Amino acid sequence: MNNTSPTNLGQSLDNLNMSYDSNQYLSPSLNGSTDEFLDYSEHERSEMSVSNNLWFKEAIFYEVYVRAFCDIEGTGNGGISGITNKLDYLHSLGVDCIWLLPIYPSPLKDDGYDVSDYCDIHPDYGTLNDFKILVKAVHERNMKIIADFIPNHCSEKHRWFQSARLSRDSPYRDYFVWTDDPKQYKDARIIFLDVEQSNWTWDEAAGQYYWHRFYKEQPDLNFDNPKVQAEMLNIMDFWLNLGIDGFRVDAVPYLFEREGTSCENLPETHEFLKRMRKFIDDKYPGRVILAEACQMPNEVRKYFGDGDEFHMGFHFPVMPRIYMAIKRGDGECLRAIMESTPEIPSNCQWVTFLRNHDELTLEMVTNDERKEMWEYYAPVPRMKINLGIRRRLAPLMGGDQRKIELAYSLLFTLPGSPIIYYGDEICMGDNIWLEDRHGVRTPMQWDDTPPNGGFSTSNKLYAPVIDDPEYGYQKVNVTESEKAPASLFQIIRQMIQRRRKHLAFGHGAFKWVNSENPQIAAYMRICGIDRMFIVHNLSDVKQEVVLHTHVHDGATSSRHQRRASLVYVDPLQQQYHPTTSSTNTLGINNLTDSKVTPVATRKVHTNYQTTQTLGTQTKPLTSKEEYQSQNNSESGKPPVIPFLNVETASYDEQSHYLVDILTDYQVMVDQNGFVKMELEPYQFYWFSMGEITTLGDGCKSRDLRRKSIFPGSTLDPSILHPIKTHFSADKIEE
Repeated sequence: MNNTSPTNLGQSLDNLNMSYDSNQYLSPSLNGSTDEFLDYSEHERSEMSVSNNLWFKEAIFYEVYVRAFCDIEGTGNGGISGITNKLDYLHSLGVDCIWLLPIYPSPLKDDGYDVSDYCDIHPDYGTLNDFKILVKAVHERNMKIIADFIPNHCSEKHRWFQSARLSRDSPYRDYFVWTDDPKQYKDARIIFLDVEQSNWTWDEAAGQYYWHRFYKEQPDLNFDNPKVQAEMLNIMDFWLNLGIDGFRVDAVPYLFEREGTSCENLPETHEFLKRMRKFIDDKYPGRVILAEACQMPNEVRKYFGDGDEFHMGFHFPVMPRIYMAIKRGDGECLRAIMESTPEIPSNCQWVTFLRNHDELTLEMVTNDERKEMWEYYAPVPRMKINLGIRRRLAPLMGGDQRKIELAYSLLFTLPGSPIIYYGDEICMGDNIWLEDRHGVRTPMQWDDTPPNGGFSTSNKLYAPVIDDPEYGYQKVNVTESEKAPASLFQIIRQMIQRRRKHLAFGHGAFKWVNSENPQIAAYMRICGIDRMFIVHNLSDVKQEVVLHTHVHDGATSSRHQRRASLVYVDPLQQQYHPTTSSTNTLGINNLTDSKVTPVATRKVHTNYQTTQTLGTQTKPLTSKEEYQSQNNSESGKPPVIPFLNVETASYDEQSHYLVDILTDYQVMVDQNGFVKMELEPYQFYWFSMGEITTLGDGCKSRDLRRKSIFPGSTLDPSILHPIKTHFSADKIEE
């Protein structure tokens, strides 16, 4: 595109030099021996995602605070080269895409979200050359990398603002929003209520008030100025040209201002975002943009457009309700937010998380729910900040690994691409006594080496490493987590590896399975023949439950009295289509327009079941002709296929087993589709309905031929490593 701005965005590339020692940034264990490299094919994506540029729908994201991750320079600050040094750790965990928090030059009033130069690297983090080396190393591992992009505002130290405030004739004056009347836009809420009294701040040099939605040190840019819009697209072009795979776009609802409105979610904002998306699709197909819009799902839905705005959007309301459901031992709050979540285009995806670099925000809950959450999760006043809680995942869960595993199970199985926040995979703690939200941004704990836990050799760090009896680096670190078979790191690694085998987690439909027991959260993930049946015990006591794996038209629950969502699965075409509009259906993506149709991983003999009954028995349609005849019945509707049954050799009706893909635990499904099970406190299962086996066959899982950590031994690894956990992580074959 033509550059209509007065800024030379390419000036930072002048000294870019790609001559470097390729071993300089590799982990020490990999130097000098190619035999020790991991098998990168583990990160290959499905044909569906590759052919349709939908890699992000199957990806596991990992959020990295660059300053906190790894310091190999000895400066006391983590840097770009430190991330390159630790890529094999992230790869072994199963990470598909790294999300970098702001890396730009900045005064760091808002930890880098106050940008003073959009086209360079903060000197504490390294150089543009270091960044290009990182991008190359990421792609060599078949991984992706995205970076924060902050279009809504910049730093007051940015040369645009410094020029604008000094003269009304400055070419940058109209890059910002000015007024003589601070009552303008009075209907816009103040976001940082704990530190700001107004969205307007008086500037003595400028002789006017300037507009800001966050800190006063972050003046908002004026998107009514076409030059500002051009600047933003040119900045994106700069980084995409360096090879990154996309952006997490900050504060997208606030780009425009209009009198008499909340100055959020305005039509003009969506017009610009469509232009942004078209620029990326036209010039950089396959790259993605992720919307940060901390709003309810019906508002965030607008930012997907018709599949022509953002590829992804954060589902903020899910996060606090995961904690609420575990606290209450009742999943109704989680179910309610899912049922209020609208469908999104098939080329889009929700993004979910348990924690991130900010507070655990409670904006998206009621006042009573906020009070309830504060009383339970933030009993010390210092733990609260703004409308949230400044604590990490492990302390929030009281250090109970069973509850942490349960939270991750919900994260990995609910609709959306999950994000892991650095350090949460090893149960890192927090320091609530640090200012602002810095207590959840402390140095990564790599080993038990004093005084900095392997993070840095410097005597002066940007922030102190956690050093307490419960979460200190001496006890909680990567080295110990990698050695302990039942550590949270190993459990998450196993979850990711199992999740990767099933298209249903990244694509397709989601529906609740009704239960008379409110402590049980059960649902299905469905993508063609791939069907997952997920069951969680949200409570701290043992629970019994009977669940029905079949779904019939008009089915209701005496507790919920809701109509079940129906999904018609055509086993002949292995495509799926919503049969009715239903409020409890989330993300049923119609793949009929996709270039690739999901294909079964193995052939099965199928009963084409209908809701017609003969006496008390369901009549099977055992031929294609019978199926098509029923399909052409007077009703004009195809039969509902509850799920695909693997028949026995004699075709007798009998019970079957479902297999949990995490532990190989089997549960019997009777011939009417009912499952009765007992779950220990906080226990969960991921049953593959494509792994059904019959009685008498040994009930072995089809795709989990993996080695035990203790070959020939019946010892439970948790006995040797007394960690509260439900299943031990077996050795994953690389």
